[in-house]
Amino acid sequence: MTEWFNETLHEDYGQHLSIDRVLYREKTEHQDLIIFENSRFGRVLALDGIVQTTEGDEFIYHEMLTHLPILAHGAVKRVLIIGGGDGGMARETLKHQDIEHLTMVEIDPAVVEMCREHLPTLNAGAFDDPRFELVIADGARFVAETDERWDIVIVDSTDPIGPSEVLFGQAFYAGCKRCLTEGGILVTQNGVPFVQGEEITSTYSRLKPLFADVWFYLATVPTYQGGPMAFGWASDDMGLRALDTATIANRFASKSIATRYYTPDVHTGSFGLPVYMLDMFKR
Repeated sequence: MTEWFNETLHEDYGQHLSIDRVLYREKTEHQDLIIFENSRFGRVLALDGIVQTTEGDEFIYHEMLTHLPILAHGAVKRVLIIGGGDGGMARETLKHQDIEHLTMVEIDPAVVEMCREHLPTLNAGAFDDPRFELVIADGARFVAETDERWDIVIVDSTDPIGPSEVLFGQAFYAGCKRCLTEGGILVTQNGVPFVQGEEITSTYSRLKPLFADVWFYLATVPTYQGGPMAFGWASDDMGLRALDTATIANRFASKSIATRYYTPDVHTGSFGLPVYMLDMFKR
């Protein structure tokens, strides 16, 4: 009989994936972790009953949270990732050879070790890159206390449940801002607006007092069910989000980076939002 993984993110809506083989399962100090194989999506990482990433579609999520802000900024040397223990965000970030240093702050060392062993294609050697630094710490405390600064801060968090709930608060966002260099960009994971609209409303209201330009952009990731996924955008440079496709295309061409989802057209088009999302800003 087939064993099924039944996602528990929503009480009234969900998905289930067949568990063809369990590769690893552990209840760590911070969360319940499982890595299993699925015939359609390959290897799947889930935390506390919620799918975090899969080999099949992870490239969409990771490319959009890295290449978009890096190319919009245009002169990135230092990047900070909060979360990201699977390594996919580090992999895509370090494709940019002009980046000098990447700091990844992950609260749970078990996630990093198990993903290194059972999901090696996600980090694809990024954990061994000399530009990579791993810090095991609470992300909210880290941004509040560090003296270092970064050009881009990427919040690759789980949903606002359990240990990640603090990563959606205004105090955390204020900490992220203090970590940014002048003209820096903060990007965040903000769920699927159609079924998680409260995340958009709360994030917008908490970022708006802190940054001159606050917005969201979209991409469709199949295993994040319910429609397009939203990523938060915040910067004090009003011009970065408005760059035209030709400018982004020139920057992208100079990088010689291979992608499977991201293109300059996708970059500029992703900032166009549907009316139901715009209404969430008014609540």
